[in-house]
Amino acid sequence: MEVRAQVSMTFHLDKCIGCHTCSVACKNIWTDRKGTEYMWWNNVETKPGTGYPSKWEDQDVYKGGWEPKGKSIGLKVTDKFRGLANIFHQPHLPTIDDYYEPWTYKYSDLFDSPAGDDQPTARPVSLITGENMDINAGPNWDDDLSGSEIYAKNDPNFAALSDSEKEALFEIERLVFFYLPRICNHCLNPGCVASCPSGALYKRGEDGIVLLDQNVCRSWRFCVSACPYKKSYYNWSTGKSEKCILCYPRLETGQPPACFHSCVGRIRYLGVVLYDAEMIEQVASAPENELVDLQKEMILDPHDPEVIAQAEKDGVHFSVIESAQKSPVYKFLKEWGLALPLHPEFRTLPMLFYIPPLLPVLGHVEKGNYNVDVENYFGSLDKARLPMKYLAKMFSAGDETKVREVLEKLLAVRMFKRAEQVDDIDKAEVDKMLEKTGLTPEMCEEIYRLTALPTYEDRFVIPPMHREYVADALMGDPYSFKAEAGIGGFKDRPERGL
Repeated sequence: MEVRAQVSMTFHLDKCIGCHTCSVACKNIWTDRKGTEYMWWNNVETKPGTGYPSKWEDQDVYKGGWEPKGKSIGLKVTDKFRGLANIFHQPHLPTIDDYYEPWTYKYSDLFDSPAGDDQPTARPVSLITGENMDINAGPNWDDDLSGSEIYAKNDPNFAALSDSEKEALFEIERLVFFYLPRICNHCLNPGCVASCPSGALYKRGEDGIVLLDQNVCRSWRFCVSACPYKKSYYNWSTGKSEKCILCYPRLETGQPPACFHSCVGRIRYLGVVLYDAEMIEQVASAPENELVDLQKEMILDPHDPEVIAQAEKDGVHFSVIESAQKSPVYKFLKEWGLALPLHPEFRTLPMLFYIPPLLPVLGHVEKGNYNVDVENYFGSLDKARLPMKYLAKMFSAGDETKVREVLEKLLAVRMFKRAEQVDDIDKAEVDKMLEKTGLTPEMCEEIYRLTALPTYEDRFVIPPMHREYVADALMGDPYSFKAEAGIGGFKDRPERGL
């Protein structure tokens, strides 16, 4: 067992209102420069929908992530031989049209227009070429299913649905959508890091944040191709790649990332988890139906004395271990089993986990009241407007039981609080729900508190970064307790993936 620390995240999709405040906060800080106009390190997508860049989830097109190769795995987009042969040409690289061509408007046409009978208009102008253009796409082009007939029906996750199920989703009485905020997952087995020919990408030892050294970047853009989530971008102005850095300057001063801090719905949780680095290859190479369980298994119990002892031996500071014991991410992921990774079949072992949304059901009204079938309340999941197989395609590599288990727990918590506050449900029925899901009244109350009434300190348990030890280790200070063990057990080397 080799224990390392990883800053991880949980997004609660039941709470996202799609306001894009997180995206704007990130945009104003990090991507408001020339060459970054089209970049959204944080974006919020409407699902069903094709996302940004268009159809990024379709790895038959983009070849991102990893695939099994014998007893191990390899990158879909490249290897030692293909990388050399295609180093100047990547047929699977997304183009600007897959994102969108950024634009502004000729506002001077409004201010300087001469007097006339017609109202002047401001023409859209490309921020890349400076020429007049017609707007054909944007970062949220299919937001709220506005382009459903053209865009949302091309959602790659619809592959598991029948034609009748697809058609039913766009009937007015069945119309449904939810929001999916996305940032870099800061994966344990990042494809971007493994693919970079110049070694510009690396994973920080003390917290697992994936960074890109632009002094080393040589514009090969393999990171853009190899990232299945398409969260590495190419700056056409500087000729360098860029990506989300999880606002690590803020984390080092005890502040959450800008998108977390600004989140109106308070859907975002951040904390550190401990994991067994020796399991990375085993987990990433596992069959698809085992990926979710094995990824959870490699997350270690920070209260286990054996784990604590090994973590300190591997150079994890005890204050980081204490933060891991309070981490909301660990609670959602391991203690309660409510969080799932996005597209685990990409095999990058993402460290951003999502709590799937409880979607509305096709119920009916009786005598002016909406009917609630308490005796078969879990059966409402089968009546959800969005088929379970759609969510399973996103969060569990197609395993519907994994998603169903999470949604049943969320329903049980909802009914527990309803019985307590509204008193219209028999306690015996609630007890049956809790027994089936493995929850206790204490757990339900804690889940409710962390979901509905969390404080700032509850949502963001930021570990001390101990940058002083990093400086000591880099200077070779023999008195630094981490100089020999390596920061976070990384032996002072950037991780390059499998």
